[in-house]
Amino acid sequence: MTPRTRTGARTLALAGAAALALSACSAVGGGADDASDEPGGSAGAAVGTVTLVTHESFALSEGLLEQFEEESGLTVEVVQQADAGALANQLVLTKDAPLGDVVYGLDNTFATRALDEGVVVPADVTAPAAEDAAAYAVEGDDEGALTAVDYSDVCMNVDTTWFAAHGIPEPTTLESLLDPAYRDLVVVPDPVTSSPGLAFLLATVGAFGEDGWTGYWERLRDNGLKVADGWSEAYYTDFTAGGGDGPRPVVLSYASSPPFTVPEGGTEPTTRALLDTCFRQVEYAGVLAGAANPEGAAQLIDFLLSDEVQADLPTSMYVYPVSSAVELPEEWTRWAPLAEDPFEVPAADIDAHREEWLTQWSDTVVG
Repeated sequence: MTPRTRTGARTLALAGAAALALSACSAVGGGADDASDEPGGSAGAAVGTVTLVTHESFALSEGLLEQFEEESGLTVEVVQQADAGALANQLVLTKDAPLGDVVYGLDNTFATRALDEGVVVPADVTAPAAEDAAAYAVEGDDEGALTAVDYSDVCMNVDTTWFAAHGIPEPTTLESLLDPAYRDLVVVPDPVTSSPGLAFLLATVGAFGEDGWTGYWERLRDNGLKVADGWSEAYYTDFTAGGGDGPRPVVLSYASSPPFTVPEGGTEPTTRALLDTCFRQVEYAGVLAGAANPEGAAQLIDFLLSDEVQADLPTSMYVYPVSSAVELPEEWTRWAPLAEDPFEVPAADIDAHREEWLTQWSDTVVG
């Protein structure tokens, strides 16, 4: 098993968005015109179809969605976008004719945009884990339009086997990656086209401040940094431990990646996450404004917070559940610890400077 894919273009053509919006209206039986004017309200009960709009990495274990359908009487249709950035863009572009009823996968790098644009509305979420989810609430989301479902730490990972074989000490911090000993050894996904790439950019903003992060990237670039289009290319093609015989033993991935590198018959991972390089991503679910079936959407959010789904998240989507009632797999306890002090950037700052920082990054690293 391998960490989930988190790639995809962030900017989609308006024409494509319009086409998706039209097809989605047909799929969900209408759009804003079919819902009541009350936030979270609907003209009908929670029956029929509920359409989930999510990223390409959504994948629960077999049978879980079917169990929800059987118990609720609802039929779930899944509409998948690329990554969190593309998902946010599409929801904004189609908010007057929503792509579905409920969204899952907006993360804290784009959550404020969805809130500012009125893409999601408050819902009556009743699952006990909603109390745990409140600890990860988006700053400024006073009405609770977004509900946290899971979280993960985006961190640099190293191929411990490669470093041992070459007699080179492993890097440990962001600053250590600038050492000439690691020239041409580091690969990261492009923050413009990858949500973990954006998370790492934010880690450097949190670490070095608005006046220092571009200088860090300049030095990283000059030390032979490679930028891949997305996480999959970086991990599976360029990384030495990703299965593609790549040349670079340092890659941006997740704190949860190492357990999935235990070789068959082995007793420990061949990789390690550098916990002093991390940015914490939180993923949210919310009822879409103008949803045709908001009651069904709220039921689906409760389902995502259920013990069954929360316990499934580590092995199906390789993320940490927000619920404190479920136990993590033993291998996560041993080999996937979270960062004790991940880098942070306030949500309001991300919202105010996201596009500016991406432009600055491109000017600095790509030229």
